[in-house]
Amino acid sequence: MAFHIRDPETDALVRQLAEKTRLGITEAVKLAATEALAVREKATAEAREEKLARMREIVAEVSTWPRTGLKADKAFFDSLNDE
Repeated sequence: MAFHIRDPETDALVRQLAEKTRLGITEAVKLAATEALAVREKATAEAREEKLARMREIVAEVSTWPRTGLKADKAFFDSLNDE
């Protein structure tokens, strides 16, 4: 399926990439898209790992808090709202 690049700057960049990599224009677009997706996926995976690490830190901290022995049931939550 064909598509046209109407932006002159984008066209120039694709042609420059094709020339530098000695690929055809289609292959240059494919290469650029593949590399962009790989970079995005890596960044997403790294962000996910950072979030998981932070969550593990929070869970570890909460697990050190002393247990009260009280139940956090409906009656407990109702009492917080004076119900």
